[in-house]
Amino acid sequence: MKGSGQTLFPAVMTIAGSDSGGGAGIQADLRTFTYFRVFGTSAVTALTAQNPLRVAGIEPVKASAVELQIQAVRAEIPVAAVKTGMLFSRPLILAVARALSDFRGTLVVDPVMISTSGKKLLLDSAVNAMKKHLLPLATWLTPNLPEAEALSGMKVTSQDDCHRIAAYCAERWNCSVIVKGGHADDPEYASDLVYHEGEFHIFRTRRFPVKKNTDHGTGCTFSAALTALLAKGLPWDKAVHRAKALVAASLAESVKLSKSGLRAMFPPETALEEYERKISMEKAVFHA
Repeated sequence: MKGSGQTLFPAVMTIAGSDSGGGAGIQADLRTFTYFRVFGTSAVTALTAQNPLRVAGIEPVKASAVELQIQAVRAEIPVAAVKTGMLFSRPLILAVARALSDFRGTLVVDPVMISTSGKKLLLDSAVNAMKKHLLPLATWLTPNLPEAEALSGMKVTSQDDCHRIAAYCAERWNCSVIVKGGHADDPEYASDLVYHEGEFHIFRTRRFPVKKNTDHGTGCTFSAALTALLAKGLPWDKAVHRAKALVAASLAESVKLSKSGLRAMFPPETALEEYERKISMEKAVFHA
């Protein structure tokens, strides 16, 4: 029997929206949790009508129902780590913050604001609530470049700006920060900047061409992978490295879903070590 004896099978939770197209949100998170052999639980914040090319509609779940989902899971299952994704509105953020106010495990906040297709997934009125009530609870914060700009109020025009934003967010909310570089202009490399315990690190991998919107769900997959690996006790640097490798592998081994050529990320068949070897990690210097 799996999980027998004294060792508990690691359980994690995703608090996010449902992606009816399966590429991102709850569906991507649970798929990633299973890949890394952790037990996935969930609290659904919104029902979305979408596919990899567009979001046709969003129906938020009642805040009280979201809070009850979290409470019900935590009442019986000792969740080791939680990640948040699409939270959409101020009432939902307040409900999540209340339900996690006494949580002492790892909390990874992926501040999902805009979909890959351009649909707003976090209302403007909710941004301040996220800053005031949720981010102070975070252990790790994983914004992409546009999200990092929105949270910090700063613009990114250089690598030093990324350093400045990462340090600002880390110091303001007392957490570690990963500024994901997928939206950067660099055509050759995808570089993620990590600020952890006062030091900067860059995780870099070569880009490779993918069809439009095959990258739908990259942010969800990365943050879910990070959550699962931290829950399993991996050191932070190995967890970031492996999470980035999973994103690269899922893009490289995407699956074809339609005769028109629509493709989607999918957990790889190739051993992840093959992709980990292609990712470099180095300490970064910040020129203030």
